[in-house]
Amino acid sequence: MSKAYGYAAQQATTPLSPFHFERRALRPDDVRIDIRYCGICHTDLHFARNDWGATVYPCCPGHEIVGIVTAVGPQVTKFKVGDRAAVGCLVDSCGECDQCGHGREQFCRNGYTLTYNGKDRVSGEITYGGYSDHIVCRESFVVRVPDALDASRVAPLLCAGITVYSPLRKYRAGPGTRLGVVGIGGLGHLAVKLGVALGCEVTVITSSESKRTAAAALGAHRVVLSKDAAAMAGLASQLDLIIDTVPVPHEIDAYLALLDFEGSLVIVGSLSPMPGFHARSIFKNRRNISASPIGGIAETQELLEFCAAKGVYPECEMVPIQDVNRAFDRMERADVKYRFVIDMASLAGERPD
Repeated sequence: MSKAYGYAAQQATTPLSPFHFERRALRPDDVRIDIRYCGICHTDLHFARNDWGATVYPCCPGHEIVGIVTAVGPQVTKFKVGDRAAVGCLVDSCGECDQCGHGREQFCRNGYTLTYNGKDRVSGEITYGGYSDHIVCRESFVVRVPDALDASRVAPLLCAGITVYSPLRKYRAGPGTRLGVVGIGGLGHLAVKLGVALGCEVTVITSSESKRTAAAALGAHRVVLSKDAAAMAGLASQLDLIIDTVPVPHEIDAYLALLDFEGSLVIVGSLSPMPGFHARSIFKNRRNISASPIGGIAETQELLEFCAAKGVYPECEMVPIQDVNRAFDRMERADVKYRFVIDMASLAGERPD
């Protein structure tokens, strides 16, 4: 066992505060990572406040983890002490089902283990996340951080990045693909950057005139206001793929009308019922609607290698751990461009001996 220190919510109505706990002793295939950076995801806020009714307290969030390997179990072969490493949303799965066998651990038929608020498959203990000084994780769920990447800007790729990259790869987005991105936030800004890096022609669809300049700065080739009926009509049947990143319930018929023959709209932002859908919207052009969560471990490693090769980074604002509650409040108000990352060096300064 190792003593750990971090920040956790003790109940839904309390802010995150210092938290002492223990990490498990290394199993033969485990890697210990001292955490240098951890991204702040909107999911962290939902779990901390029990918005989905499934939080186990205390809850130590954080599933966008970047750090340095400081110890390895005797069966570990892919990592050594001193390596740069990262952990995303999952830390385990059954490893035996067909989905795990195809590198799709996020669809494990026997249940995956979340990085935090999950249940360890061996001990049954609740998992704690990256708002802490170190983590212990199975080697097969750890990814390598390429040397070419700035470690301080990697964290959001491990959730937001892979969430939009996975459907881009699934639908073979590349040169010639007419890609639409709905919403420009933590997910949307990365969908634009990755789409451009893949060679797509990227159109941003936004409800806010103020996002026009920001979308262009991210590399979008065209920006269309969803409230502009004439502009939307002019875009009808002009897109092959749409990544819908809007995190709240919203009508999608207007976006479906933008898809060309057998085009697909992929929902990655909202987990809620979507109002106003009419089947007529997909009969024309034999359009498709789908949804996509995060990606598997191999796909996440592929994403990091791709970003290293293309120089793709999320836009980040660095904060100390002591400001995490303020960051939560600002995130709720969409007062960040576009992701918060915790500099975990700030935790070291207050950790007791």
